[in-house]
Amino acid sequence: MQTTQSPVAPAINRLRDKIIGCWLGKAVGGTLGMPYEGHDGPLNLSFYNPVPREMLPNDDLDLQVVWACVLDKLSHVTVDRHILAQAWLDHVEFPWDEYGVAIRNLKLGLKAPLSGEYDNFFVNAMGAPIRSEIWACLAPGNPALAAAYAYEDGCVDHCGDGVWAEMFLAALESAAFVETDPDRLLDSALTTLPAESATRRAVADTRVWYKELGDWKAVRERILQKYGSDNFTYAPMNIAFTVLGWLASEGDFSEAICIAVNCGKDTDCTGATAGALMGILDPDGIPERWLAPIGRSLVLSPGIVNLSAPGSLDEFTDLVINVAGRLAGRLPSPRHYEQSAEGLAFKVQRAFADEFPVQDTAPILGDATTVELSGNFARLSGTDFEKNTLLLRYEFVLDQTAPTIVMVNTPARSRVWLDGAFAFGRDGGAMVPSPHRAPKDQLTNRPLDAGKHEFIVAIEKPANGGGVEWVAAVADGKTAIWHPRAFLGGGR
Repeated sequence: MQTTQSPVAPAINRLRDKIIGCWLGKAVGGTLGMPYEGHDGPLNLSFYNPVPREMLPNDDLDLQVVWACVLDKLSHVTVDRHILAQAWLDHVEFPWDEYGVAIRNLKLGLKAPLSGEYDNFFVNAMGAPIRSEIWACLAPGNPALAAAYAYEDGCVDHCGDGVWAEMFLAALESAAFVETDPDRLLDSALTTLPAESATRRAVADTRVWYKELGDWKAVRERILQKYGSDNFTYAPMNIAFTVLGWLASEGDFSEAICIAVNCGKDTDCTGATAGALMGILDPDGIPERWLAPIGRSLVLSPGIVNLSAPGSLDEFTDLVINVAGRLAGRLPSPRHYEQSAEGLAFKVQRAFADEFPVQDTAPILGDATTVELSGNFARLSGTDFEKNTLLLRYEFVLDQTAPTIVMVNTPARSRVWLDGAFAFGRDGGAMVPSPHRAPKDQLTNRPLDAGKHEFIVAIEKPANGGGVEWVAAVADGKTAIWHPRAFLGGGR
């Protein structure tokens, strides 16, 4: 998505105060929510628990620091998806969900936006929306430009609502530099979202429900009923929680971050985004009691590497202001090219069985055929099940002996045998196809020798006759980072 023009941003009073308010609010909300990430809620927090001694490191802020530092090193500052993609490879060692998939895709040679679209279960997750503030601060008072910058960022590791939600937040936060009325801010920011966006519908519904009910817990229940997901990082649900916290706070910083976090799910993200928005709207409105425990030092996660970063949020603010001045409202460069992931398909053997196997040794695939999978994320429709059980034989290669994760994640009943012996299995459950947090009955982590290995997967046809989906992965046993070429003849 590209914008065709960049309107001149209006003069902004107290620009630096608003930008430092953004980062302080981000740090406060993220530190409040971090200990409860993934909890269903509702929670009942009114302050940090536990009370920290410094801000907690959080990818919500980490990645924005990386983007700012990388842009600052450019002789000609420009926001470009390929520059940001290279920054992932140079400075980020996060295995988490869409981050891990995108880093794998970039190592395979895919460029954005294909790096975000290809083989990615987590395209609609929160990894991109949580890094929207940098674009608002680089385009304050210019929502369309902030959204254009956000697209360049989000398309590296997401598509669909994962990108649209970042664009929405960037536009909302950019407009908050010059506007305070929630209705006008939301009306403006929602124009960045296409009609088919679930984030757009979730935000619109949240506005209506809060005006109708006036109670955040009741609205939360409606959000969960309509937009709830087994994946706690699902963007439309969490963006709705952030908006709910803001609307229900009636301008009170503490209320905004606590309500957002108390909704549960991706709590560090909802709290951090709510805090950043409130910090832009009213930088003087962050109570000292929230600031005193975390200080103003900038604390980054150990997964951020090879980066010389500012030591404090104040220094980071000055860096951002400098980059914004050098960027001077410049639009991203248009990108026109086509790329295919066709060369990344790999072959597996497939067979079907009448009975679901439960033995300790791997079943033999009789009458197997060779099929080609387009990626690690695969599906089989119910009509394509020839018998009760699907059997798959994967081969993979490791370049060196090392602890190795083998994951097969599917919501169906399944069993997996690694190198001939039973490894793991379950009777069903939520699908969380990420080597760092897949259910323990969906992976094994053990030392494996260099060379060729195989695993056999049995997946039972659902009782309702529907289809199944699954993700198979091989990853580093210490870092949970994908081995991108494991199924293509090489592990790393």
